[in-house]
Amino acid sequence: MPADLAVIGLGHLGLPLAQAAVAHGVATIGYDPVRATDLAGGRLPCDGAEGTLTAADVRRMLSGGFRPTTNPVELGRVRTAVICAPTPPAADRSLDLSQVAEAARSLAARLRPHTTVILESPAYPGTTEEFLRPILEAGSGLRAGRDFHLAYSPGRLDPGNRTHGYAGTPKVIGGLTPACTESAAAFYGRLTDKVVRARGPREAETVHLLETNYRHVNMALVNEMAVLCHDLGIDLWDVIRCAETKPFGFQAFRPGPGVGGHGVPLDIPTPSRGTRPLRMVELAQQVNDRMPQYVIQRSATLLNEHGKSARGARVLLLGVTYKPDLADQQGAPAQEVATRLMELGAAVSYHDPYVPNWSVLGRPVPRADSLYEAAADADLTILLQHHRTYDLQGLAVKAQLLLDTRGATPAGAAHRL
Repeated sequence: MPADLAVIGLGHLGLPLAQAAVAHGVATIGYDPVRATDLAGGRLPCDGAEGTLTAADVRRMLSGGFRPTTNPVELGRVRTAVICAPTPPAADRSLDLSQVAEAARSLAARLRPHTTVILESPAYPGTTEEFLRPILEAGSGLRAGRDFHLAYSPGRLDPGNRTHGYAGTPKVIGGLTPACTESAAAFYGRLTDKVVRARGPREAETVHLLETNYRHVNMALVNEMAVLCHDLGIDLWDVIRCAETKPFGFQAFRPGPGVGGHGVPLDIPTPSRGTRPLRMVELAQQVNDRMPQYVIQRSATLLNEHGKSARGARVLLLGVTYKPDLADQQGAPAQEVATRLMELGAAVSYHDPYVPNWSVLGRPVPRADSLYEAAADADLTILLQHHRTYDLQGLAVKAQLLLDTRGATPAGAAHRL
């Protein structure tokens, strides 16, 4: 059965796109060899990569005509194909494009003339033209820009953001040719309120580079400020509160135990021309990577000040996801914090309303059933993620020691980062 759209990769990028398309009456299939079977049964896969969608959302999509599939033959029956395959960081911190290549090969073998192909996966400038295009052309015998349209559009959705949803977030599009751009714009114009045309795919890819690095660099700045202000006895959270009243030239970022999420910092603009590190991004990465260790240092100091050692201490971690009110653990600093605590000999437990099971170093971590009792029993409670279900004022009263890495507790109620 033909469809208007194929979403290839049903993770944190692909599922929200499919949801928006189905809601606007676009006949949509979702191709994902790993996740499609669960989704077709109305179940969410257990990897947490679906963002803010619930099983009820998936069932509504299915009733609206959404068809998850593991059969690549379906890809040859669509007008538009959007590749949303994950590009996780490799061992050398470059983007691993292997799943994009696999998705492209699956599509290329069935690609028909006049199809619009769009890449949304995080990618380096040049990826669409130098990496994706040759795979599609070699596998299909068709030529991009002549026989089929090819474009890049960075994924910009902010999971959990209640103000800026899919329709309210402008889509940036850069096509291989002006006709490619217009074809992609016509598709996204059905789903979003505003389409922004870039000069080409490299410009659109570099939008992703700039937006991602902007986040990491500013987080690094405020994380360094957190360490400095603690050493000087200054309340950084009060500094931020005052600074963000400035109506121009300032955007408030807040420190934390690390930087998680799917948008990894990028410092290699063009893979075909070798590495070219962006010095500020490189430095920001170093600063942000030190934050989990800084949390450990603060934790050990707090315990020592209260006559306890990290070895044998009972430590409760609150919130192990990378964003509040989400199940997604991608890049969350909780893993490293827990690992370092265990290496010091601490007995670690956790609580997270969105994570029923959690493992560190290949071992399951005990989950606290009664939050208040666990906080009262722990020598130290560390808030790593502020889920809205947490009553932090009540926890501050119950906990023997509370280290708040998110500045969510009232001043004086806990030790803040």
